[in-house]
Amino acid sequence: MLLVATSVAACVWLILLALPWRPWSTREHLTAIPGVVGADFSDVTALVPARDEASCIAASLTALVAQGPLGRIVLIDDQSNDGTGDVARALAIDNLTVVSGSTPPPDWSGKLWALEQGSAHVTTRYTLLLDADIELKPGTLTALKTRMAQDELELVSVMAHLHMQTAWEKLLLPPFIYFFKLIYPFALSNEPASRVAAAAGGCILIDSAMLRSIGGFGALRGAIIDDCALARLVKRAGGRTWIGLSHDARSSRPYESLNHIWNMVARTAFTQLHYSNIMLGLCSALLVLTFIVPVVGVVSGTAIVRFVSITALAAMGLTYLPTLRFYDLPPVWILSLPLAACLFLAMTWTSAIRYWCGERTRWKARSYERKATF
Repeated sequence: MLLVATSVAACVWLILLALPWRPWSTREHLTAIPGVVGADFSDVTALVPARDEASCIAASLTALVAQGPLGRIVLIDDQSNDGTGDVARALAIDNLTVVSGSTPPPDWSGKLWALEQGSAHVTTRYTLLLDADIELKPGTLTALKTRMAQDELELVSVMAHLHMQTAWEKLLLPPFIYFFKLIYPFALSNEPASRVAAAAGGCILIDSAMLRSIGGFGALRGAIIDDCALARLVKRAGGRTWIGLSHDARSSRPYESLNHIWNMVARTAFTQLHYSNIMLGLCSALLVLTFIVPVVGVVSGTAIVRFVSITALAAMGLTYLPTLRFYDLPPVWILSLPLAACLFLAMTWTSAIRYWCGERTRWKARSYERKATF
């Protein structure tokens, strides 16, 4: 039985390596274009939803202003308790509007309701959706607009470079991105004919007319994975989307403990499986088969089982290596991937248990019940 299981695991990894769309690759990435003289972003309105972001909002807004003159920057202070709005006002940015957000209606998520309130101030051709903890390096907005124009896109987004300083961050955040790319292969998402649709909510540039044509943020309302839902609606409306990695959009939010990362993943993990118990079971079986069984085979199998297991682990490592290289982490972190997979599986079960107990998701002191119609 162990030989059969390890053989299946090895086949899975070898097939994954051979897939033509290469979901493990980092070839889809965007690099800032600095030093553009006279860059004009008067056709861009930035919407920045912020809830208790006083510690990072000044740096994020300062970096945004450094991109060049925008049409308008709209910060939606989503009922913060730490003076986020006051910190933003104190920067005295000429074209900054601070909106005091109201309580989300029952069928809205907090972030989307904040964006809905900010969208009333959008009159420009493009809308930039930027999380409050994301700092853009000079030239990043130029690169986003260039990509949009060259590829005739309606939506372009980049997955921000997450904070990777602590041991927990290095153990779990690169796999978080790696698993996201396996679930939503960027090459397929960027293909107009593909049904796969993905976006990274931390930094999205979207055509404002397209956003209005799909029903605005009201069409998403309480979506938990709102970025991918947005990309899906754009593609259904005939729009083209693009997603990639980037070192030049960086998150300043630290995840200093396992608990912080655990809750971040558990917030959306069961949603990713469409709240299906069958999908949860299949996902659990697949993770055990591909990550755990080969390790067991190396430790306790016969010579042939060990050979097949080592083959599976080697192929697994080859799929993870591009992610480690992209984030300048040593290859030795490949050895930690089975452990990370176990932790992600536990986080997914945490997400499912919370759902079964009546809680669909929770984030920043807000909890959304199962009965909500998202």
